[in-house]
Amino acid sequence: MPETMPRQTRTIAGLPQALGAYAVWSLFPLYFALLHEVAPFEVVVWRLLFTLPFCLAMVLLFRQGAALKAALTTPRILGALALSGLLIGANWLIYVIAVMDGHVLAASLGYYINPLVNVLAATVFLHEKLTRRQWIAVGLAAIGVALLAQGALETLWISLVMAFSFAGYGLVRKLAPVDALPGLTVETLVLLVPGLGLLAWQAASPQGLAMGSSLRLDLLLACAGPLTAIPLMLFASAARRLDFSVLGFIQFVTPTGLFFLSVFVFGEPLRPIQLVCFLFIWTAIAVFCWDILSRRKAA
Repeated sequence: MPETMPRQTRTIAGLPQALGAYAVWSLFPLYFALLHEVAPFEVVVWRLLFTLPFCLAMVLLFRQGAALKAALTTPRILGALALSGLLIGANWLIYVIAVMDGHVLAASLGYYINPLVNVLAATVFLHEKLTRRQWIAVGLAAIGVALLAQGALETLWISLVMAFSFAGYGLVRKLAPVDALPGLTVETLVLLVPGLGLLAWQAASPQGLAMGSSLRLDLLLACAGPLTAIPLMLFASAARRLDFSVLGFIQFVTPTGLFFLSVFVFGEPLRPIQLVCFLFIWTAIAVFCWDILSRRKAA
């Protein structure tokens, strides 16, 4: 996206892509619930291994071979994508282990903390300036997250690793001058060797590999490729277009979706402290959206 684009246009240019990515991620627990008999390490590895052929097929379909070659042969871009690949790989691993080990609150808390980390990164590294209403929204969200974190201190490290790894991933992808599809393809190539190592380790374990045990599981694991690649491509596209602080704040869509799933689909009890936390966060989202819409109208 050209740097000469007006700020108001840039603020909303990647909004549909960001909303699409976060909406898909909010539905991931439904997918992982179908894979409850598969070891977390194996789920992560098959996500990686099935993402690569999907990305390569999309590169051929959309004729982005030249962009992929440029990313692989430009040391600065390759180094940035190697870093972003390791960050998203760590995020995948921690998230899947947390969810499949029953630490859903810790995983969702990571998504609540991440927007605040994004705002911090945007102001420190990208020198983005927030309006007064946006700072009010950040303050309200911080109060809500702090209330929720009090009940999960033992697993807070999971939430922090998830939040900072994904914020780091988004920051690198925003700064790396590469399109979403070739960038994701390079990231999966970077993770291929450690992924194969994890797969060999899982195959040698007493539990063995779930792949090949049933057609249902094989098809579900194969779906991990497009389910992983599509939202990540949307996210990378949005990261190049949106202000980083705005991109992060919209991420509250994901934990809000997780909240509705946990209460209305999985039947988890709603504690009063969670309700208070969500009221703070939803108020913050309303204030943030009000600011964006009012500035767009004024422009």
